[in-house]
Amino acid sequence: MKTLQFKTNINCSGCVKSVSPALNGEKEIAHWEVDTANPDKILTVNTSTLTPEEVEETVKKAGFKAEKI
Repeated sequence: MKTLQFKTNINCSGCVKSVSPALNGEKEIAHWEVDTANPDKILTVNTSTLTPEEVEETVKKAGFKAEKI
């Protein structure tokens, strides 16, 4: 299991709710969370197989931006 972190524009509970179906629907994501209190709105993803680019694409499809840090 690896932990990936991304700087995002997911900045409130409504945004988290909007992105949840996309991230929860990705079966290769074991766990994820967004620290909306952090100025960079850090998305942390635990996955065994996904690349950072695949996670970024999943977030993008949900209408948000994610940049690997």
